[in-house]
Amino acid sequence: MGMELPESPRLMKETLVNQTTRFNLRAFATLGVLFSGLGLPVTGIANHVYQFESLSTVRHAWMAAHNSLGLLFVVFCIWHVALNRKALLNHIRAFAVRVPMMSREAIAAVAVVALVLFLFVSHAFHGQ
Repeated sequence: MGMELPESPRLMKETLVNQTTRFNLRAFATLGVLFSGLGLPVTGIANHVYQFESLSTVRHAWMAAHNSLGLLFVVFCIWHVALNRKALLNHIRAFAVRVPMMSREAIAAVAVVALVLFLFVSHAFHGQ
């Protein structure tokens, strides 16, 4: 016959608990990108708030947090791409074959991001 199932829920639970699972490096790299990426805007805003203060302990701590999260983000991104290179290359090959036109949503998203970026960056040149 085939594989027999445990007879009681207790045995079933023990069977599931006793199974060892490998550490998933792809999931770890993805979650590293997520968590370090989520921290970057928070620490960036804090750096913006404290930018004109002298180098206090608080400002130094926010700068150190932002720098370390930025470094972790870049490392995890590179690692994520390396671990997922087969899938990424398959997507690139499939895209190269069909080369679709950009959808209206993609064009709108690019336009909104470009406009907001232009507005925020252009204020730096206002007084010149």
